[in-house]
Amino acid sequence: MRAVFGLVLIVGIALAGGAVMMAKTYFADMEQALNAERQKEAVPTTDVFVATRSLRYGETLARDNVRTVRWPVNAIPDGAFTDPAILFPPDQKASRVVLRAMEKDEAIMAVKITEPGEDAGIASRLGRGMRAFAIKVDVASGVSGFLRPGDRVDVYWTGSLRDAVAEAHGDVTRMIEAGVKLIAVDQTASSDIDATIARTVTVAVRPEQVAALTLAQNTGKLTLALVGTGDDDNDIAASAIEVNQRSLLGRGEIQPAPAPQREEVCTIRTRRGTEVVDITIPCTN
Repeated sequence: MRAVFGLVLIVGIALAGGAVMMAKTYFADMEQALNAERQKEAVPTTDVFVATRSLRYGETLARDNVRTVRWPVNAIPDGAFTDPAILFPPDQKASRVVLRAMEKDEAIMAVKITEPGEDAGIASRLGRGMRAFAIKVDVASGVSGFLRPGDRVDVYWTGSLRDAVAEAHGDVTRMIEAGVKLIAVDQTASSDIDATIARTVTVAVRPEQVAALTLAQNTGKLTLALVGTGDDDNDIAASAIEVNQRSLLGRGEIQPAPAPQREEVCTIRTRRGTEVVDITIPCTN
């Protein structure tokens, strides 16, 4: 009897061990399959350089100012650096300089820093084909000192046109440029400045705009209007916005004076001897 009991016990232990091994193998296969699925669904990433702290305009970009983080490959910002040899070329001893303020953990992008050894001056902020032009301002025309480099402004001209019709309408205010970008306020190109009453602002414009603004500044007064950050309407026709003194006061357009009526003269032609003469007679029509 004891032999039978011992045999049954051995068989039971063997079956239990087999069951455990089968379960272990099953769960291992399931985990392997799940890991394979996770790898298929995982988003590929790569190293991208970000700022380790807040960086401001004019600072030198050092190696301890940046670190790498894993970034989804399909969401890397345009111009971000992924290769340390490109961000810090080994053959370049000169450093890069910060052009635009960056916050901690913000990606380092090419448009926000200079080339190695390049100065962070006004010229570095001008795009291809653009020119820097200075506009004189005061507390009224300069939006009370709230202008910052990087803002966009509309430029208005106020003056008198030199023709008889325009003089009858008085002074005229017209928008001559829309959405012009500021690149400096006084001698500061950094956006991290306190509110101050500027004497000049520098804008980035095309050469033909330089000519127009020069003429406008020499023949009248320029006033700036700050464009909101969420305003994307760049299709405003500058010449479509104009106000003169008559329209401001609601007096309407000047009506031209009626043309004087010519008195109708009727004549008959007759011959007197060898001479032909015209004789005035009353008009019947």
